[in-house]
Amino acid sequence: VQLQACGGGLVQAGGSLRLSCAASGLTYSTYIMGWFRQAPGNEREFVATISGSGGSIRYAESVKGRFSISRDNAKNTIYLQMNNLKPDDTAVYYCAVDRRFTLYGGIPRSEEYDYWGQGTQVTVSS
Repeated sequence: VQLQACGGGLVQAGGSLRLSCAASGLTYSTYIMGWFRQAPGNEREFVATISGSGGSIRYAESVKGRFSISRDNAKNTIYLQMNNLKPDDTAVYYCAVDRRFTLYGGIPRSEEYDYWGQGTQVTVSS
């Protein structure tokens, strides 16, 4: 399994970026997929996740109303549209796959995800 994330970069506060993550080698295209991020000196934290059908979505409180996750199962790809970016959003963003299909309660934990991409750097300047 390979997850290839791209779309990161340097942007000014208030700007936008769109990340994408293409998966290959998965048994099913309808696994749960999500985004996490890790800033220097911090633990990896949950950002957003989407169920296999795309009908159920969950966001971290810090990104609600600014970020939007979506998926195209025909392309085995998920996206993260990030608007109104803030300096606190600066981090390496990782996409991940959870080999289940339906979201459950609670905040997703990184331990629940089975496969990880290599990460893409997002830097937001003030």
